[in-house]
Amino acid sequence: MIQNFATADVFTPPNLTVHGDTPMGQSVIKGLDLLDERKKEYRNNGVGYYRPWVFLITDGGPTDINTPQWPEAIARIKAGEETKAFSFFAVGVEDADMERLKQLSTREPLKLKGLQFRTLFQWLSNSQQSVSRSTPGDSVQLTPPNAPNGWAEV
Repeated sequence: MIQNFATADVFTPPNLTVHGDTPMGQSVIKGLDLLDERKKEYRNNGVGYYRPWVFLITDGGPTDINTPQWPEAIARIKAGEETKAFSFFAVGVEDADMERLKQLSTREPLKLKGLQFRTLFQWLSNSQQSVSRSTPGDSVQLTPPNAPNGWAEV
C-alpha cells in the first residue's frame, strides 16, 4: 500500500512506478480488507456512509492467477456484491486482459477510451455527487459510462 484513505482536501497523489508484477488478486483482497476496516471505523464512530464503490483500473493482467489469492478475490467480490457491501467496477486500459477482468467482476468490465482518465474521473465525481444527494437505498439514475462522449468504449 502506498497511500491510506485520505479526504480530498489532504490527498496528495503519490508518484507511482512500474515494477512488472501485477498481483491483482492480492491487491483486491488488501483493498477490500482496508475498506472493511474503514467501514468498521465509521460504524464505531456513528458515521453514516453510502455503499462504497471500488474501482480496479489496470492496463495488464494478474500475475497471481495460480495462487490462492486469485480465487479468493473473485469470491470476495461476488460476496460483497451479493450482500451490497460495495459495488465493484473493473476498468481496462490499453492492453488490459479483459477476459481476466470478466472472471473477477460480477458486472461487465469496461474499457477506457484511449487514455480518457479525466473524463472517467469527472463522470465518477458527478455520479458520486448524484448519489450523495439521494437517500441511502434509493435508486439513482447515472449517465452510462459508454454513452456518447462517455469514457468507456461501446
